[in-house]
Formats: sequence, structure tokens, C-alpha cells
Amino acid sequence: MASPFPISSRSGLLRTTLNSSSGMQNLSHSLLLQERSDAAMDDRSMIEDTGDDMDRGMGRVDVLFPQFFEVLLSHSGGPETFDVIQGLMMACGGAAEQLELEIERGMGGTQGAKQRQSILAWLRQEIYTWRLLFALFKDRILLQTENQADDEMQDGPTLGGSEKAVVEQLYEINATLREYQLVVDWLEASYEPGEQENPLHSHRMMAWENTLFELKNLQGAAFGRGNEIVQHLDPDAPIREKRPLHAVDEEDNARLSRAIFMAIRSGRVDDGLRLCKHYGQTWRVAILEGWRLHEDPNFQESSSVVREKLPIMGNPRRDIWKRCAWLMADSSRYDEYTRATAGAFCGHLGSLKSLLRNNWHDLLWAHLKVQIDLRVESEVRGCCGKRYQPMPDDYWNSKMTMEQIFEELSVAKDASVRDFAKSQMGVIQRHLILDTCGELLQHMVRWLEEAAGQLQPHQLRFMAHIVLFLRQIGRVDQDRLAEKIIGSYVEALIERGDPHLIAFYAATLSNPLQVQLYSRYLQQVEEKRARELALDAALQSGLDVQEITRITVENVRRTHISLGELGEPPSGEISVEDQRKISALEWLVSLREQRGELLWQANAMMRIYLACNKVECMRQTFRKVPGDVVQDVVNIYSSMDNVPPREECSLKEYLCYKVYLTGIDSYMEWNHMQLNKPKKSPTLVPSSAQDNFTERMANERKEQAYRTEVQRWEHKVQEHAKQTKEALYNVLLFPEKGWLVDPFLPQEPENAKQLNWEQRQMQMEQLRANCIPEVTLLLHDVMFKTRDYAGCVRLADEIACRKRQLYKVYTKHKLADLMAKIADASLELLNSKLDPWGYPITA
Repeated sequence: MASPFPISSRSGLLRTTLNSSSGMQNLSHSLLLQERSDAAMDDRSMIEDTGDDMDRGMGRVDVLFPQFFEVLLSHSGGPETFDVIQGLMMACGGAAEQLELEIERGMGGTQGAKQRQSILAWLRQEIYTWRLLFALFKDRILLQTENQADDEMQDGPTLGGSEKAVVEQLYEINATLREYQLVVDWLEASYEPGEQENPLHSHRMMAWENTLFELKNLQGAAFGRGNEIVQHLDPDAPIREKRPLHAVDEEDNARLSRAIFMAIRSGRVDDGLRLCKHYGQTWRVAILEGWRLHEDPNFQESSSVVREKLPIMGNPRRDIWKRCAWLMADSSRYDEYTRATAGAFCGHLGSLKSLLRNNWHDLLWAHLKVQIDLRVESEVRGCCGKRYQPMPDDYWNSKMTMEQIFEELSVAKDASVRDFAKSQMGVIQRHLILDTCGELLQHMVRWLEEAAGQLQPHQLRFMAHIVLFLRQIGRVDQDRLAEKIIGSYVEALIERGDPHLIAFYAATLSNPLQVQLYSRYLQQVEEKRARELALDAALQSGLDVQEITRITVENVRRTHISLGELGEPPSGEISVEDQRKISALEWLVSLREQRGELLWQANAMMRIYLACNKVECMRQTFRKVPGDVVQDVVNIYSSMDNVPPREECSLKEYLCYKVYLTGIDSYMEWNHMQLNKPKKSPTLVPSSAQDNFTERMANERKEQAYRTEVQRWEHKVQEHAKQTKEALYNVLLFPEKGWLVDPFLPQEPENAKQLNWEQRQMQMEQLRANCIPEVTLLLHDVMFKTRDYAGCVRLADEIACRKRQLYKVYTKHKLADLMAKIADASLELLNSKLDPWGYPITA
């Protein structure tokens, strides 16, 4: 079967640079816009307010099971590996959108809204994780692999280039830094700031207008005394004078600082700058522009004859700005959002951690922003030919590895951060970032074992598709763990009962496990149409249908179900358990190649039923086998000489049961017939002299009709008695070593132990000991009642025949019983003036 995750050809990676705010957002926003454009479907019409909200939103996410299957199926032969991930994100996005619409409409009341909010929170985290996997592994597979040879040939970074050129080259050759940036972009694209409020009370493009008004109107009673606020309106006045602004302006300042930081946290630096301009604080714009890398394109070589002066990009005094920003972030005189904003661009970890201390993703973003800044700054200062202002020692001491970052997050002071670090989603995201896929699989298997099969189906769906992707790209070292995770997902799908999904995912497992799981599913399928669909799905997915159906029938056949309150059914009826076992043989009827297996399983069931005297169950089992089974088996192996030992023995055993059932059915029919002699009509009375002529004639006609009916009945009974005797004799005189005796085999089958060959032999011997004496008595009963006494006596010869050795199956008690009945027949012969063997007596 074609792989659902084909390896892709190279495609470009949207890489960020530190010199452009728009460039810095390229990857994060390209991922976000890509998903939004894919998931932008007008599904509002799909929501039907039926008033029935029993599932509380689960129906909206349950569609992900078939949708994920369709995504994998549609990309099974595609050229792009990561098209699958984009398809999965699109499916999750559609489900999330439906839940949001239902929440907006208030479906399900308070409880329904809570349930939907919980589902939506999980679904969003799943979407974020798919984004992370997409970004990281696309870089690892497509860029790092293909650039490895190029990196080995490079001598190192170019010295003396512009800051922008140095950093661009650093991003190209340093995979670790590029992964850090990818994770930052992912964290920014996935950021959810929550409810937003207007940054300022006033929408006028004037900063601190209330403070300005009060300074101009010092006598205004409504604003208090003027000496309580700043006396000047330059940007540094509140810090320098250590006086506050007007209360309203202070609140506006705090709101604007918060809005600016949230824009930076979500990767929208330009939006933060526009906020500053819109509300008249242009000095904030100048401050926030100082981090940009410097580049003067006029110093670059150009082949053009006419030289035009190009604009200089970035900040030529970025080192001075950065030291000042560090001092601002390190100062307690600024509010926490202003400090964190400066810290995000100068690598000050403390200011970021103090603000983002209660969220795992925010803290990870803070750490990675600092690590990227450190590595970029080290490269710039090491490769650019200019002197820079030194940074404090605390700046350089903040360097950490990714492992150290996650270790710190796992022991954070805030409980919510620690909880997420230990949660399933936190562990998955951590190992995807660290590229420790083996440990991730171990964690997943541990969750399965701890939950003991109680994990939610959607958790299993998410985990299984991550494993499928990792296995396709070669990041799974222990396939045993991967199969356990995918197998658990298949078990969850079995509960849902969609054969196409079950077969598709079972096909990704090893043969023993796929046989075990799919046969478990087939055991639950009872309806004929559902069975046909299940077999079609298995064939389409390339499963080992023959082995699966064999295991299914064996498992059902060996299953014992308690009788329950109803107990055993009346004699001659079939219990529900037996009906299920007999019906299971239908799994082996569809494929002609399985005729041998069908015979083997049917014979095993008929042996048990015959031993338990369940003749009707045996008869129904026999009817499940197609009538042309013998010819089919011979055709499969071209000729009877090529038939394997197991199939050869099965054929004879099947024919033995056929002969036995024919004899028993014939006897039952004869017995029923001879017990139902036509009865004389009550109106038929002897004629008397007093009857008139008409009455006598009518009475004679009735009597004649009755005699004719009796003669016809006697003839039928005699004819059927002949057929019954012949049918029963076929059991006793069965060719080739006798009834239920295997034909001569040079040696037992190779898998005799697996087939329980010895147990089968013992069962057949026991059946011979039970059935042959029974058939002999039935035959004697037919002959005795039809006055074939000589035939009854000849039964002794058949039993004593050394060729067939039927006497060996008799116990002393059964043999004595038979001889007593034969003696009764000899007595009848003597009463008929014949010798005890039925011959005329000669003088």
C-alpha cells in the first residue's frame, strides 16, 4: 500500500531576519494565513439547531476521524510530505470553527458551553502542535539535510560584512538558531491574548492630553493640585521628576504599554508601532525602531554605471540603543510592560520572566527570544569590523541550551506552568522541539499503560497520527512502541465501527497485530451487509484477509458464553451462542481460496455438535458449506493428487458427516411416515340391510378410497425404508478405512501441533464409538419394523467383519444390547418356519 506520508522534494523555507519587522513575522504569519485560507469555509449552514444537544459538541469533533482518514488517503501517492499535515490542520480548523459558532449561538446552555469550551481548548492546542511539527520538521528534513553538504564546504561566516548580511548568513548555516526562530514564530502565531480593551480612553492623536490640559489650567478644581503631577511633558519627565502623569493619562499609558507588548508577543511589531503613532507617542516608535540591524547598501559592489544613493537601513548605533534598552528593562522605575517590551529586544530575561511567569508558552517564548538575541549579538560582534559598546555581564550569562530551558520550566514557581510541562500536550510539544522522538514514544506508551485503555479517542487519534508521520520520516527507532500507539487507536476505531478506517490504520501495523485487531473487529460484525463491507475494506487496504478470517472463526468457535437467565433452548432449537458460531463460518465463504479452511473449521464445529447431540446445530453448520466445496478444493490444487494432507482429511470428514446426516434425516422421515398411517373416517361404518342403495354405494366408495390410500402409504413406507436402509448402511460401510477414519497419510501435516491433530483424532474415535452403534440400532429398527428379519441378522456379520473392524467401537454393554435385538429377529425367523439366519429349513 502506498505510504500516506511520502517524502517531499525541496521547497523553500520562509526564513526570518532580524532586520525587518515584516521579515521577522514571515514564517509565523505565513503558517497562520495558510491555515486560515485553507480553513475558510462557510459552514454556518451546516449547523442545525435541532434542540437535541446530548453530545454537547462531540459530534463536531468526531468528524475528525473520517476526515483524517480522507486526508491520509488522498495524499497516499502525493509528492509533498507536508501536504498531509496541512490537511490535518485544515480539518481541525474546520471543527474548531463549528464549535465556536455553536458557542456563539449558546447551544446546550451553560453545561453545553462548558463542554464545548473544553473541547475547543484541546482542539486549539492540537492545531498549534500540528503547526509546530510542520515548521520544525520541514526545516529539519528539507533544509538541514540538503544544506549539510554545503555547510561542510563553507569555511565559516564572512568577516567585515554588514550586520544584516552577517545575520542572514548565520540563519542559513546555523540550524539550531533557525529552529529557535521557528519555535518563536510558532509561539507568536499561536498566541491568544484573550479579551482586548481599548488602549486609551481618548482616540485623539495627542499624547497625555489630560496632563497637558491640567498644566495649562492649574486652577482647575476637577483635576486637583498641579504640583502632584509632572511639570514638563518630555518623554523622560515622569522618570526624571519622579512625578506621575494625570491619573487618566497614567491609566492610558499602562493600557498602551500592555497593547504594545501584546503586539510584540504575537509577532506583530508593526502593529505596535502603529499604535504608538496613532495615539501620539512617536517617541515610543523611535525607541522601538532602535533594535533593527544596520546595513548601508551604498557600500555594496554594484555593476550599474549610474550610482544612486540608497537609503540606509537599521540603526548604526544599535549597540548604544541596546545598552540603554537593557538599563530600561533592568530598572524598577518603569512599568512591567514597558520593561518587558525593552527586554524582548535587548535580551533581558528577568523583565520578561517577571511578566510572563504564569504561562508555559509565554516563558518559553521569553527564553528563546533571549537565546536568539544572544547568538545574533555574538555573531555580529565577532564578524562585523567595528567596535561596540559592551553589554553587562548578566546579558552574556543568560545563555542556555534548549534542554536547560525546558528543565527550568518544569520546576517553575507557578503551578500552572509546572502542570502544563507535565501534561500530555506539553510533553509532546517539548519532545518535538527537542527532536527526541524516541522519548516521546516512550511517554505515549506510558500514558496508554497508566490509563489502561481509558484515554479519550481523540487523544489516541492525535498521538497515532504524530507517530505515523514520525515513522514515515524515519524518526521512529522502536517500531514496537509505535505499533502499540497505533494499535490503541485502531482499538478505539473498533468501538466506532467504521470498517474503512479500521482497515486503513490496521494496515500500518505488522501482520500479527493487524490480524489480531481486525479479527477482533470482525467478531463484532453480525449483519451480512456489514460483513461484506468489512471484507471489502480489508481487501482494499491490503490486509491478510485469509488469516484474519481464519482467526476470527476460530476465536468465535472457541468462545463460551454463559447461558444466562433463559438457560438451554428447547431440544431441537439452536441457542444464540450456537447461532453466532455457525454464522461466523460466513467469513470463510467469500473467497474460494479458503474452501480448505472452511472445511476445517466447519468439521471442527460439527464434531463438537455431534458429540453434544446437537444434530440441528450440526445440520445448520453443514448447510453453511457450499455444495460444490469438494470440486472447488480439487480445482484449487489442480488435481486430487496435489491436495495437501489437511485438506484431504477434511474432505473425507466432510463427506462422512454428509452421509451421517443423510442417514439420520432419512430415518427421521421414514419414522414420521410409518407412524402416520391414514386413519379411517369416523363416518365410514359397515353397511346394513336397512341402508338404501344410495347410502350403501357411498359407503363402499369411501371404503375403497381408504383402502387405496392405505396401499399407497404402505408402498411409500416400503420404498422409503429401502432408501433409509441404504443411507444408514452407507455410514457403516463407508469406504477407505471406514466412517470418520482419515485416509492413509505418509506423515502428519507439518503444523500438526498447531492444528491439534492428536485431539482431532481422539474426537473422531469417540464419535465413532458413539455414532456407529447408534446408526446400527436405527438400521435394525427399520429392518425389524419392515419384517426384514434376515437383514437384522446379517448386521452381526457386518459388525464382526475383520476388514472394517466395527466391533472395536463397541463396549460390552452396547454389543450385548445389539445381540439381544438380533436374537429377537432370529426368533421371528424361527416363528416363520425359517432357520435363525433366514434360510429355509431343509430335512
